[in-house]
Amino acid sequence: MDEVLHRIDNGVAWITLNRPEAMNAVTWDQRERVIALLAEASADPAVRAVVVTATGKGFCAGADLRGSPGAPAGERVAGDVARMIRLGAQRLITAVLDCEKPVLAAVNGTAAGIGAHLALACDLVIAAEAARFIEVFVRRGLVPDGGGAYLLPRLVGPQKAKELMFFGDAVPAVEAERLGLVNRVVPAEELEATAREWAERLAQGPTRALAMTKQLVNASLDGDRAAALAAEATAQEINMTTADANEGVASFVERRTPKYLGR
Repeated sequence: MDEVLHRIDNGVAWITLNRPEAMNAVTWDQRERVIALLAEASADPAVRAVVVTATGKGFCAGADLRGSPGAPAGERVAGDVARMIRLGAQRLITAVLDCEKPVLAAVNGTAAGIGAHLALACDLVIAAEAARFIEVFVRRGLVPDGGGAYLLPRLVGPQKAKELMFFGDAVPAVEAERLGLVNRVVPAEELEATAREWAERLAQGPTRALAMTKQLVNASLDGDRAAALAAEATAQEINMTTADANEGVASFVERRTPKYLGR
């Protein structure tokens, strides 16, 4: 059984975690496959949006470390854990953030630990009503990893982020939407259709402009105003060389609906 399902449909790459018996706790092999597929999506002109979702009742219950390579716990030396995190969870989250196509999470169930961060790193999040988000690390006496302390304050502010991480309480989908962690909550039976509708709408958009918009927004909270404005001007300069930008302007002048090709 393939632990990661992949298909391209109407310009959308669907990446589906497929270990329902383990609530899709992500293995080393799964992580590497998802990272590779996101890189392929960036480079493939035929892919213009990405959906990350899962089978079964869980979106991702965190990392499954049982199958991870590395030294046994008793043989670890200083630096091993940090290296494992840099090369593992952080690479996965960075692959989502740096993907050049819009990435949408369709969260079908529990998203815990790195699973929550995988969803929250996506550009848009649609959740089924039964979905839950859990900063589970504190329950195990651990520090949040996989970019959690970077992502959460940017989404909900530092005080709320600390509350979620200090207590590790499950956040139901409706509450996650209220907090700004989720864009939309839908009944479970509507999740795939809603994700497809949003993703195909993105896939019909000006792909390069969306890529640069994503980069600008993601970088905006890390730099100062001058740097943000300079990056914006540069992005617009580059974008105006694309076929889609020319089509967008021409369609406005000609009073017709634009037809974007992703180039």
